[in-house]
Amino acid sequence: MRKVFKLEDLDCANCAAKMEDAIKKIEGVTFASVSFMTQKLVLEADDAIFDEVLAKAKKAVSKIEPDCTIR
Repeated sequence: MRKVFKLEDLDCANCAAKMEDAIKKIEGVTFASVSFMTQKLVLEADDAIFDEVLAKAKKAVSKIEPDCTIR
């Protein structure tokens, strides 16, 4: 399953790159892309574990930039 999420309060391109790297390392992620310009996260993972992967991605994002949220 592939979904696109809006990132709120993403402040810098460097943070976006760090987020993308961290999300790609999560087990079960088949594709991840964080765009600073569009303020979007594209996440692809298996349907059966998608919610679990998304929760881990949210945790990784908040660790890098605490004010940033995934909608």
